[in-house]
Amino acid sequence: MTAKLPLLLVEDEPHIAEGLIFNLEEENYQVTHVESGEEALEALEKQSYALVILDLALPGIDGLEVCDRLRENGNQIPILMLTARGSEQDRITGLSKGADDYLAKPFNLKEFLLRVAGLLRRTNWQPQQEKGTYHFGGNIIDMETCQATTPNGIIELTDLEMKMLQLFFEQEGKVLSRGNLLKLVWGMSPQTETRTLDNFVVRLRKYFEIDPAKPRFFKTVRGRGYRFIKDPE
Repeated sequence: MTAKLPLLLVEDEPHIAEGLIFNLEEENYQVTHVESGEEALEALEKQSYALVILDLALPGIDGLEVCDRLRENGNQIPILMLTARGSEQDRITGLSKGADDYLAKPFNLKEFLLRVAGLLRRTNWQPQQEKGTYHFGGNIIDMETCQATTPNGIIELTDLEMKMLQLFFEQEGKVLSRGNLLKLVWGMSPQTETRTLDNFVVRLRKYFEIDPAKPRFFKTVRGRGYRFIKDPE
């Protein structure tokens, strides 16, 4: 029998928690439930979990602060944030604190379970890479410490820079559309008009390219998006 994956549910509304616990257990997950941010941090110190399902509006320490503290301490556990706030700015705020996905209440139960399964699959794709190093050109990325050794020196990478790099590394050689990058890295609508993505790519080129004006690794595919090439000819 396949071992049940342990999940931590942080939800202070009993009727919501009961329904989520029931349905998660029906999907063969092992669920630990706590009702506050303080309890969540204590639980995470005592046990390892595959995923945290984290309500934003909690008594005491709220979900954003829990998320912030975990990432500051280097804990990269996947976090699905639940909230009654559904605006795009709220999603961006949650994701900027280190959440991996964001679901606004009220939500469709099937979508919720698909989001949980998707995050768990994604972590299964990355364990060796997250705990090791990634090499390309003369660059070495430490996936655990978020530190890069480059021909330009040592660089401390932000969470969002790491998230974008991880997507490029996973999809090496494939074109990533602007819309997908905006959605997966920032949680923005694919139709959002912004220079944020382009500015990030410019920054990565300055970090890792010998000549940022003539990039070899982070290539623009006109009209489509960007492609990362690990070993350019």
